[in-house]
Amino acid sequence: MHVLFLTDNFPPEVNAPASRTYEHSREWVKSGEKVTIITCAPNFPKGKVFTGYKNKLWQTEVIDGIKVIRVWTYITANEGFFKRTLDYVSFMISAVIASFFVKKVDVVIGTSPQFFTVCAAYLVGLFKRKPWVFELRDLWPEPFRVLGVIKNEFILKSLERLEIYLYKKSSLIISVTNSFKADLIKRGVNPQKIKVIKNGVDTSFFKKSERDLQLVEELNLEEKFVLGYIGTHGMAHALYVVLDAAKIIQAKHKDRFIFIFLGDGAKKNSLKKYAQNLELSNVIFFDSVAKNEVRKYWSILDTLIVHLRKSIVYTKVIPSKLFESVSMGVPVLHGVEGESAEIVTSNNLGKLFEPENSKDLAEKILWISKHNNWLLETQENLEKSATQFDRKKLAKDMLLEIHKLTKDK
Repeated sequence: MHVLFLTDNFPPEVNAPASRTYEHSREWVKSGEKVTIITCAPNFPKGKVFTGYKNKLWQTEVIDGIKVIRVWTYITANEGFFKRTLDYVSFMISAVIASFFVKKVDVVIGTSPQFFTVCAAYLVGLFKRKPWVFELRDLWPEPFRVLGVIKNEFILKSLERLEIYLYKKSSLIISVTNSFKADLIKRGVNPQKIKVIKNGVDTSFFKKSERDLQLVEELNLEEKFVLGYIGTHGMAHALYVVLDAAKIIQAKHKDRFIFIFLGDGAKKNSLKKYAQNLELSNVIFFDSVAKNEVRKYWSILDTLIVHLRKSIVYTKVIPSKLFESVSMGVPVLHGVEGESAEIVTSNNLGKLFEPENSKDLAEKILWISKHNNWLLETQENLEKSATQFDRKKLAKDMLLEIHKLTKDK
């Protein structure tokens, strides 16, 4: 079977969609399938092309048996709605054109939330007369309404009509949460075509390890309780809440607690300024690092903080960093309501705190730091839970659904 996969993000980018697509494709190739990726020059999130690549009309490489075709796009940083839309639309056009040069395809997959990528998958499936799969990683454009990115109701309603059209025209929908599936069914999408394959983690890569003593020494973290946020610093993450909690902690325990922020995003600079205004001495910001460097930062964490804004939209999502936390054996302070909170509580993976409530977060941090037995028990629960989120198993589950689809066509 030849799978043609359209995605805006792919390694060496290290965000969640890049990792999921690569790890699934890698496992499919190991199973004997042929996989071709159409993507763009790696540039996320700073909008700067990675060393060794150029933003050309066409360039190819092979990564772990996966053929990767990189096409030209309008490249911009992960900020500014209009410019980002130009980025997405340019990829849609380039990807559709590039697809004509990919022969003997059996199935086409497009992954959201970059919704124009899914539009491209629909068109490619149509032109090639092949089934196409909508991989649903976020409901779109619902977050734009919540975040106030788009305020024009006519535009929002038009985009929602396009969204429903694509759901109904897809041959198969792979949803990453049960909540997304329930939402689509309420909106009239055939439940028989929706399959849930949750996010997961490469447990062979992200695994519990000894603290990186060199990094501990460099950052002067001996005898510190280290809390971390690893990932995108965006509008939806509302990380000012974590900084407010750091201020509360600093007032009570100036030297004992350290907050580490690793990553980039649209709000990174404003968060750094906010921390300066709060005169925080217990916060350290790091830019994104290569994937093989991330593990050493994970290794020094006592607790990971996961947070999204308090909104019904985010009760339906499961942040991918939760699964990395499980595999790394790092207890989580989880500030997201809904389906992901149920995973945390049912598996005893950490503590919940109310989204956008810095006081509650600070109280939970202080409680955890005083209960070492709880930390040890939680680490054991994390180790037991890791296998159910193994990306290899999930990749096989998704491949099985794709095989069923192609056999039916």
